[in-house]
Amino acid sequence: MYSHDTFGLGHLQRCRTIAHSLVEDFRGLQVLIISGATIAGAFDYRARVDFVKIPSVIKLRNGEYTSLEKDIDLHETLRMRQSIIRHTAETFRPDIFIVDKEPLGLRGEIEDTLAYLKTRDTTLVLGLREVMDAPHLLEAEWARRDVMRKIGLFYDKVWVYGPPDFYDPLTGLDVPPAVRAKMRFLGFLQRSLQRNQLPGHRPEGDYILVTTGGGGDGAELIHDVIDAYQQDPQLQQHRALIVLGPYMPARKRNKLLRKGAKIPYVKIIEFDNRMEDLIAGAKAVVAMGGYNTYCEILSFDKPALIVPRVTPREEQLIRARRAAELGLVEMLLPEEAKDSQRFADALKVLADRPRPSQSNPHLTMEGLPHISEIVAELLDRRAGHHLSVIEGIN
Repeated sequence: MYSHDTFGLGHLQRCRTIAHSLVEDFRGLQVLIISGATIAGAFDYRARVDFVKIPSVIKLRNGEYTSLEKDIDLHETLRMRQSIIRHTAETFRPDIFIVDKEPLGLRGEIEDTLAYLKTRDTTLVLGLREVMDAPHLLEAEWARRDVMRKIGLFYDKVWVYGPPDFYDPLTGLDVPPAVRAKMRFLGFLQRSLQRNQLPGHRPEGDYILVTTGGGGDGAELIHDVIDAYQQDPQLQQHRALIVLGPYMPARKRNKLLRKGAKIPYVKIIEFDNRMEDLIAGAKAVVAMGGYNTYCEILSFDKPALIVPRVTPREEQLIRARRAAELGLVEMLLPEEAKDSQRFADALKVLADRPRPSQSNPHLTMEGLPHISEIVAELLDRRAGHHLSVIEGIN
């Protein structure tokens, strides 16, 4: 599996979720995740799931990239990443290669590996979030690198991690029939708690969980939450647990820690590698609404208030609007969340709003079982092919 990971935790978390589900369903299957996440090693991995860390590249607010190591040129970093990815593929010799979200990798870094694996009869799978971005932004981004044609050239399957009636990630794009024929909507990816959860991990008592995912651009939301608590004394009945996220810049993190320390019923932590447990224990969730947080909200059936990122990508905004339309979540735009009293009023009633299962009882989360079904077919076909080759040799 390949996860480019330049901003946030979403790609790695999605890969881990799928990998853990697969090794549970298939005895003897091994999964190797190639990841650029700086904190890939901070998470637990089940037996037969491992990761290869490639040099990290970070995405700036203006959409440009830079090397995490300031002494190394971006071009050099990309060359190293490309070389490690190719060498890993040659050594690991995968039956299936699943690429998360970026069809050609960061700046085309996996194109060479895709071409190589195509000659090795590896099944190449592109996995897409149910929402990629606003159509005009995605179309412009893909047109520059001739991505749509190359999806048709390289990939055997295109998986969409969402149900067909929620959103089509390629809506508004000119999708060739050959690419459309490879697409399959699998459903959202269900989250579950680890069996060996440590006792006393969650805070005691009721709390509203506030999370910004990786936290790289989450400081504004946290400021707005704290301002709402300062604005309305009645909120002291609704204790908040705020998780800043590992990618929040240190200066912003320290400012928020100081600001939050003045409110006794607000607790702030920097990072937790088992967010599923914190979401499962919360009475409600406030979030920016990236894909993984959204899957966790649905999996643990929590009332949620989403304040989405609106630039430079519109993915969270599109997802939040569609989810609010279906009654699954409540949404405030970032400028609306700046109104402290309005935000406070929304927080006070949040825990009493309907859970997603009450608003939309037909919503099912079938992504992981569907992936296992497809992988079983692929592995059976591959085993049958190898058997016929061996019989032919004999």
